[in-house]
Amino acid sequence: MAENRDAPFRSELRNTASTRAGFVLAVSTAVMTFITFAIAVATPPLAGPFCPGNCFDYPYLDILSRFPRDYYWMYPAMLLMLVFVGFVVAIHSSTPVERRFFSLTGVAFAVMASGILFTNYFIQVSVIQPSLLAGETDGIAILTQYNPHGLFIALEEVGYIAMALALFAMAPVFAGNRVANAVRWIFVANFAIVVIAFILISAIHGIHREYIFEVAVISVNFLTLIISGVLVSRLYKRALTAAEQTSPESGGGLG
Repeated sequence: MAENRDAPFRSELRNTASTRAGFVLAVSTAVMTFITFAIAVATPPLAGPFCPGNCFDYPYLDILSRFPRDYYWMYPAMLLMLVFVGFVVAIHSSTPVERRFFSLTGVAFAVMASGILFTNYFIQVSVIQPSLLAGETDGIAILTQYNPHGLFIALEEVGYIAMALALFAMAPVFAGNRVANAVRWIFVANFAIVVIAFILISAIHGIHREYIFEVAVISVNFLTLIISGVLVSRLYKRALTAAEQTSPESGGGLG
């Protein structure tokens, strides 16, 4: 069968199940990222360098008044981490054998990123608030999201750096048409911006960068997921159409 020029990556299966799953996961990634980002932006930081006023200070024992409002965005964020892993795995399953080293590397970084971030958010909603309600305040200051140089911020930085690495590793998978090329360069640009932001912010603020880099890396990654989710869903839609036009007797597949 002649190569399908409309598909930058092809399904290795003889049916369209993985292609449909890839389409759903790509759309879900874009939608869940948009919802999470919108809620997070609408939740102003009440500590650290971007606090507009009435800020919380160490040891952050009065943050109970902000529950659950300041934690709403973490629930779709946790779901997004699961969807993101599915999104990357779907791309891997649709990648030709000769490019699977790159897609598998992306899966590894995606699992790392999602594991770190999901755990980080789960701790905030399941440990911090119950501990405060019970009067168990030991260790809260280092764990809470309100600490601009606490463990929560550090884990977010690590998690979203790993996410940028996952997308960067996936970049070579995409080639063949303008949409695929756009996805590839968006993934490359996302990683480059994250690296440059880390270098510049660290050079200016040193170890006192607080959550400035965290805001930058989240914003860049979320914008990338929204745009790439839409573009990759278009690629899967084309691949799905091509697969459905291929009879089972002819061998199936998109390549």
